Amino acid sequence: MSNSVSQNLLQQSLLRPIVFEHQSKLNSSSIPANTLYQSTASKAAKTQKSQLSSKFMGKCWSFRRGEHTMELGRGDAVTTCSVLPSDPVSQLSGKFNLDRHIELKVAVSAPVSGAPTQVEIEVTNGANPLILHWGAICEKKEKWVLPARRPQGTKVYKDRALRSPFVKSGANAFVKIEIDDSTIQALEFLIVDETQNKWFKNNGANFHIKLPLREKLEANALLPEELVQIQAYLRWERKGKRMYTPQQEKEEYEAARLELLEEIAKGTSIEKIQTRLTRKADAGKTKADASKSKELSISEIKNMIPDDLVQIQAYIRWEKAGKPNYSSELQLREFEEARKELLAELQRGSTIDDIKKKITKGGIETKVAKQLENKKLFRTERIQRKKMEVMQLLNKHQPKSVEEKTLVGVEPSVQTALEHFAKTKEEHDGNVVHSKKLYKLGDKGLLVILSKSAGKVMVSLVSDFNEPLTLHWGLSRENAGQWVEPPPSVLPPGSVSQNSASETPFSNASSRDPSYKAQCLEIELEEGSFIGMPFVLRSGGKWLKDKGSDFYVDFGSGFRHAQKTAGDGKCTAKSLLDKIAAMEGEAEKSFMHRFNIAADLVDQAKSAGELGLAGILVWMRFMATRQLIWNKNYNVKPREISKAQDRLTDMLQNVFTNHPEYRELLRMIMSTVGRGGEGDVGQRIRDEILVIQRNNDCKGGMMEEWHQKLHNNTSPDDVVICQALIDYINSDLDISVYWKTLNKNGITKERLLSYDRAIHSEPNFRRDQKDGLLRDLGSYMRTLKAVHSGADLESAISNCMGYVSKGQGFMVGVQINPISDLPSRFPELLQFIMEHIEDKNVEALLEGLLEARQELRPLLFKSHARLKDLLFLDIALDSTVRTAIERGYEGLNNAGPEKIMYFITLVIENLVLSSDDNEDLIYCWKGWNHAIDACKSRNGHWALYAKSILDRTRLSLSNKAECYQRVLQPSAEYLGRLLGVDHVAVSIFTEEIIRGGSAASLSSLLNRLDPVLRKTANLGSWQVISPVEAVGYVSVVNELLDVQDKSYERPTILVAKNVKGEEEIPDGTVAVLTPDMPDVLSHVSVRARNSKVCFATCFDSNTLDYLQANEGKLLRLKPSSSGLLYSEVKESELENVSSSHAKEDGVSSLTLVKKQFCGKYAISSDEFTNDLVGAKSRNISYLKRKVPSWIGIPTSVAIPFGVFEKVLSESINQAVAEKLQSLKGRLREGDFSALKAIRATILELQAPKKLVQELMYEMKKSQMPWPGDEGEQRWGQAWMAIKKVWGSKWNERAYFSTRKIKVDHEYLCMAVLVQEIINADYAFVIHTTNPSSGDSSEIYAEVVKGLGETLVGAYPGRALSFVCKKSDINSPQVLGYPSKSIGLFIRRSIIFRSDSNGEDLEGYAGAGLYDSVPMDKEEKVVLDYTTDKLIIDGNFQKSMLSSIARAGKVIEDLYGSPQDIEGVVKEGKIYVVQTRPQM
Repeated sequence: MSNSVSQNLLQQSLLRPIVFEHQSKLNSSSIPANTLYQSTASKAAKTQKSQLSSKFMGKCWSFRRGEHTMELGRGDAVTTCSVLPSDPVSQLSGKFNLDRHIELKVAVSAPVSGAPTQVEIEVTNGANPLILHWGAICEKKEKWVLPARRPQGTKVYKDRALRSPFVKSGANAFVKIEIDDSTIQALEFLIVDETQNKWFKNNGANFHIKLPLREKLEANALLPEELVQIQAYLRWERKGKRMYTPQQEKEEYEAARLELLEEIAKGTSIEKIQTRLTRKADAGKTKADASKSKELSISEIKNMIPDDLVQIQAYIRWEKAGKPNYSSELQLREFEEARKELLAELQRGSTIDDIKKKITKGGIETKVAKQLENKKLFRTERIQRKKMEVMQLLNKHQPKSVEEKTLVGVEPSVQTALEHFAKTKEEHDGNVVHSKKLYKLGDKGLLVILSKSAGKVMVSLVSDFNEPLTLHWGLSRENAGQWVEPPPSVLPPGSVSQNSASETPFSNASSRDPSYKAQCLEIELEEGSFIGMPFVLRSGGKWLKDKGSDFYVDFGSGFRHAQKTAGDGKCTAKSLLDKIAAMEGEAEKSFMHRFNIAADLVDQAKSAGELGLAGILVWMRFMATRQLIWNKNYNVKPREISKAQDRLTDMLQNVFTNHPEYRELLRMIMSTVGRGGEGDVGQRIRDEILVIQRNNDCKGGMMEEWHQKLHNNTSPDDVVICQALIDYINSDLDISVYWKTLNKNGITKERLLSYDRAIHSEPNFRRDQKDGLLRDLGSYMRTLKAVHSGADLESAISNCMGYVSKGQGFMVGVQINPISDLPSRFPELLQFIMEHIEDKNVEALLEGLLEARQELRPLLFKSHARLKDLLFLDIALDSTVRTAIERGYEGLNNAGPEKIMYFITLVIENLVLSSDDNEDLIYCWKGWNHAIDACKSRNGHWALYAKSILDRTRLSLSNKAECYQRVLQPSAEYLGRLLGVDHVAVSIFTEEIIRGGSAASLSSLLNRLDPVLRKTANLGSWQVISPVEAVGYVSVVNELLDVQDKSYERPTILVAKNVKGEEEIPDGTVAVLTPDMPDVLSHVSVRARNSKVCFATCFDSNTLDYLQANEGKLLRLKPSSSGLLYSEVKESELENVSSSHAKEDGVSSLTLVKKQFCGKYAISSDEFTNDLVGAKSRNISYLKRKVPSWIGIPTSVAIPFGVFEKVLSESINQAVAEKLQSLKGRLREGDFSALKAIRATILELQAPKKLVQELMYEMKKSQMPWPGDEGEQRWGQAWMAIKKVWGSKWNERAYFSTRKIKVDHEYLCMAVLVQEIINADYAFVIHTTNPSSGDSSEIYAEVVKGLGETLVGAYPGRALSFVCKKSDINSPQVLGYPSKSIGLFIRRSIIFRSDSNGEDLEGYAGAGLYDSVPMDKEEKVVLDYTTDKLIIDGNFQKSMLSSIARAGKVIEDLYGSPQDIEGVVKEGKIYVVQTRPQM
């Protein structure tokens, strides 16, 4: 494709931008993407009469004089044109569609002398504010540079790009950029719609505008055309005198012109250029005339180049292209291109030996030979993966947490009084606490609290030291440690001034608890008047210091606001976190101190269980993300840091071995710490920097400052600094590259200056130092990473495979021995990984990484002397999988679903290998493999099945995120408050951990695949569960459960992020829209249909974002064949809808008849009447007599109406009755918390003997098992279940539902239907009229594995759903496959079902409001659908679904009306457990 804009404008369809959802980043470094939008700096103008012309004929280029044109190709003439016109006419213009009706126009004006180039970018018909995200391209610089001349309102984005706002002008918006920097060759940009979080791109890449060459001299426009023609000829010669197409000839001619203009721009005169070119041309002509007979043909020259060199050149081209897989045709083309490149080298005067020396470096001949041996020169080599049984990877380790009350005993007594004082002070003072530090005074302590309020700084000191204390103190005004005598105005009572200091005695601290004894002192200062306070303590003539030094309180910016309300310590190992906070003052001295303190706390954390280790993780991550001070006033040797790291990681390794339930947390802790290493490795950090300075003559400036910093206190920052130096040298000493590497990794100039040994200078190396520095800094990087970078792959491999670094002079040597018992295949795998680590095509790399993890896994689960080295290697492999996946996104842009699904399996495999409890992930993994097989076999349902696996995988990720949030976030908030960590860093703590793992990569892949599957399976963007037209105001809520008892005063469309399925719909709600996936037959779905409320699931995140962005606006929702249509409407339309609804909805409130005790505590099914039991029991009795024998009906008895009230009136339950009366009074007054208390109180009821006797009699008479025959405990379980059914009358959902229809809750009575549980293989619910469409000729049903509670209860995920025409029962049609991860199973048992008089009211769906309770607890089983016959066996599926549909039709025929039926399947037989009229 031509690079000229004229060609681009003729082919606008190739430049249509694609709109992507912004997921995590554009590209991490803002490196320019491939360009599609480029221009040449040419402009048609009058040409000068040329003295020299040429004509290209066949294989030669002949000159003709006195012509105005240069013929390019056979008979294809192009008029010559000058460049750089004197008037700034707009040269580039084009129009592109961004999104629907939004268009983009770009215009570039050619520059004149002294004037800037102008680029105008205009967007038409855009409704939302837009931002131009842009940068400039300069020669030899890959990354964007940020021009100093910028449009008004421009902001710098992360030091990588500029963001300029578009200026609105009517319906259009524009940005005008002026470029006056002659080094800028092009602009690149993207357009951002921040309101919708969308990025407009150019076919997935950046828009690229190549700028016209700026003139430096007026003479530039006078460039003679004959010189351009000569330059073009010389280019043709250099390139081997190739055959050109007409288009290529045009491009070559313009390229020649640009080369000459660049020379002029650099200061070369036209005369010099003319002399040089005409000499070359004449020499060439003379040479050609003299040796025509000897001239070699093209084919002869080609034969001069050995094929092995062509193969090597082809391999180099293939590596640069990212090792793509080439077809046979492309392979041949690549060989020819490689041969042409070598021919060009020969034409430029190189010899074959020169070429061979140039391209045969770095062992490339061996690589090529290996590829040729495997016959895979143009195909990425792949490892052979072992066949494995995925269930061998199963982990079911459930972490545990210890109750906080058991931890108090391990808290050292030294802190008790001090922490009590701190807590009391914080509660009563209300000041913002900036810092709390605990210092040890022998076996006692000193707590220093720094707080601020109303412009005052308060320093509070409290100690439990036995002897009286005196504070000897001063203030620092200019630098830390300075002693200035405090002014008299700040001296506390009893103070005595001394030379440059004051002395103040401590006084006894007051406390409400006399057991806490302490002495304290408070000092109040004006904020900003001093920067700190040095002090020492005196007691009985003895001076008490901080390990031989003065104590020091820093008032400066090191202390950040700690929000008092953020975190109360609940759901944390609070005492451990309190101890960490108290020790932070000591920990911030150096990494050595911090790691040693952490090692001391490991046992306490382990005793606290999951939450204790979570506390250590939070603390270490705050450190790793620079939220805590790394080094303060303390000089420590690198070997001391590495020794402390070694001690900590040894302890973590031991916990990992003995406590498999905590391995996931321990891996995260270790990834924040770094490997460490006893002695030699740490010492080499000090030694090697000296060797680098000596070997490369760089002993002063920045290198000396860095050397001093390394000697004082090395840190993970040094890895970044070393990389920045390497990048700076590789960029040919471009200092901006040095700063970009630092800034990209969070190191600013201010941070460099903040070190105890500050780095003030920039590197300033000579070119003759480059090679030596690159060699030595590369080796030094390995040493730094060995100590600081636990997740660095190369360092981790070296530590496991072994390496030797010899000492030089004073420098110690290092020998790391290889781990001896590694799998035999392991070294080969690691070598493969390192060879392919930068491949653009990442599939083979991912397979290698995962195979290495599989091989390594068995070694991680047994005791090993070098376990932590293996762990750090596994952590590094895990991290590399994530980065490789992110790098591979671009390759999936045009990939089919099968390829995306395969990538998904790779990421899930990686998660499986890193998770403590991975059963659900394993079954997702198996499901995806099954989906890939179905896709390959062209199974018609493959996309529908894959969608169910996608939904289940999302649920699994959601559960993992919720688990992290529950375990980590409370500790982050509490410890963050104590340590004064930035509140933003605290608020996103867990979110950032999730984003940094493979789960985020998996989520991104699922989002990419979802729309493909929905389109293939014809699912659309909506599932409309209740198709009702609605008009209302949009309100966004997080949980529908949170607002179920609310009453909206105006018609409301609720956009609820979470809907479980068992909620009530609030009064005033006309629609509920959600991304959640409740079952179509769940309670909330039934309630929506019965209440004529629109209810729909939205699968499109863009649509959902739009609805949420319209919160407060009035919208109309209209169901259609394609889903749900929505539009904004006026208030007047709402009035019309409201008035019509008022006429329809004038329904009077329902009434209940209060039932009385009939004198019996239990009755058989023959006695079921309207006065004794509800419709549920009566329908079961009716069905048992009427249905055919192939439909089973469980045997039943019942506890009739009035028994609960009778039991409550018994004298043995008098206290319970009185308590209930009191609670009901609270409830009538609006205290809804009484509902939970009422349910708990009912569980205190005792069973009258007569009830037990009568229930036993009726159950045995009906041949049902009597629980009491198995012992008193079993009867106790049954009695508890009965009480829970009675208590469900007061569950929140039921109570608010009856309030809504104004039913008197006191008149609601509860019978209990008693049935033997059928331990089902499957459970189902049938609606004999399709509830979504209202089609009475069609049965709709949902099926789950196990008991039906997962279907009717709030269990996440979807059931299998199908429809069946009543006229064709044997042809069920599956609408969706199951995504529920949990199935419920139970032993032979009894279930007690609610059967109230409020469940069968006309026009009111009361069913499902109350609880059915089994006597035994169900077992939760994680489901594997790849072994489920209902999913994988088509004949079994058809037979079973047809039987379910047939049962539904039989029962509907019996009643003569649509029915809502529940049942189960056991060993192929259908059982119906209840039916009711379909509402």
